[in-house]
Amino acid sequence: MKGYLLLKRTFDLLLSFVALIIVSPIFMIVIPILKFTGEGWIFFVQERVGARGSRFGLLKFATMLRDSPKSGTVTARNDPRILPVGRFLRATKINELPQILNVVKGDMAIVGPRPLTDEGFQYYPEDIKAVILPMRPGLTGMGTIIFRNEEKILFESKKEKMKCYAEDVIPLKGALEKWYFEHRSFWLDMKIIMATALAIVIPDSKFYLKWFDIGPLLRQSTLSPYFE
Repeated sequence: MKGYLLLKRTFDLLLSFVALIIVSPIFMIVIPILKFTGEGWIFFVQERVGARGSRFGLLKFATMLRDSPKSGTVTARNDPRILPVGRFLRATKINELPQILNVVKGDMAIVGPRPLTDEGFQYYPEDIKAVILPMRPGLTGMGTIIFRNEEKILFESKKEKMKCYAEDVIPLKGALEKWYFEHRSFWLDMKIIMATALAIVIPDSKFYLKWFDIGPLLRQSTLSPYFE
């Protein structure tokens, strides 16, 4: 496992530096747009739970009103707090790109559990918390791939948003993070990175049903209709 972790960190650094070079033109376009639209702020920094229970400031491009966290940290589709430019950034996942800097700093890995706020993390049962805490949160991961339409799920649910999150979303997220922990390897990380790229190009594809042995987890979930 030590060899895997060393290889993983080395790969994270190399890929992050290459990614920063590739996405730097996007940064140069997005930064002035955010500066002169909406409320004029560029980066949103939010405290998240890191490895071994540490806390770190997760970076994103600003997509919502400044006081949005006061009314909850879970976002549904058509949330009135989202700014016009923010909708495009969120839909394309461009708002997530600054997290590459979190990977360089060592707060995050390229692949790992979804980085959660304290509020979101507390929804997990203790056995799932114990699985997640040893790992660095990931820029992408099984939870990211499967829940790329999380806002749609929350919006379409007949339940109140936080009730749906607690009763439907969190149980499956936890099961996916546990599955990753039990199967993690460098090859699995490579498959997740490739799957993430494919999900961006073909958002509605259900390729993950063939790529990963997670069919039983999805079928047992109350959200199974979204993954059929």
